[in-house]
Amino acid sequence: MRNKPLKPLLTYYNIAEGITAFSSTRHGGYSQGNHGEFNVNLYCGDDPENIASNRKALCQLLKIGNDRLVMPHQVHATGIAQIGKTFFRLSEEVRRQVLEGIDALMTNMSGICIGVSTADCIPIILYDPEHHAAAVVHSGWRGTVANIAGVAVTSMQMAYHSRPEVLQAVIGPGISLQNFEVGDEVYEQFAAAGYPMEQIARRDEKWHIDLWQCCRLQLEDVGLKGENIQISGICTYDHSDDYFSARKLGIDSGRILTGIFLH
Repeated sequence: MRNKPLKPLLTYYNIAEGITAFSSTRHGGYSQGNHGEFNVNLYCGDDPENIASNRKALCQLLKIGNDRLVMPHQVHATGIAQIGKTFFRLSEEVRRQVLEGIDALMTNMSGICIGVSTADCIPIILYDPEHHAAAVVHSGWRGTVANIAGVAVTSMQMAYHSRPEVLQAVIGPGISLQNFEVGDEVYEQFAAAGYPMEQIARRDEKWHIDLWQCCRLQLEDVGLKGENIQISGICTYDHSDDYFSARKLGIDSGRILTGIFLH
């Protein structure tokens, strides 16, 4: 099968010229079963040979070297790593250590693609058109409670002098309010974090929480303008044929890559 080159099918976001921003779909890759077809995540039980083929296909599509695709090993926390020229002078082993336990990346380096993995959690892309700098954020419910989106914006302010009012944001595919059913203990954590629960939660048989709305509120709270925030509105649970959903397919399944490539 690998004798026949495949091309990943991506969902692109119109943010600005000079960048390519996207989320991957399940189509156009080499993986099989619940990892199929397109998965580039190393930590979800996929065949390493298929992962390598998928990564190569994506890098060919973006016209970058394979080592210019940078992804962290996420742990549902708020760690963020800055990727610059120094990172690429490190050994492969040290680079892995730098990316261990990280849930967001930021860079102002052209010619590389930074990305995060999700499969129901919320991916966020941030772009600073004034300084040609970007960040990608993995915001699961724990990261959302801990305000990782706000941490990322603050980190961009410190590193690149980004002004929140000009930042462009995309809130990518993730699980919707309708399908994100949670226990009382999760509801209480969001309430304790100060969220306006009447805006982000609904009670059916159990509580449901709107992670898209949570992320939007976080971004607005740190100064982003509402008109600069795009919400994809794609529910991974409802569209698991096209996007990976851990709740629908199980943990042993592929992951969506949401990334940004600075030209």
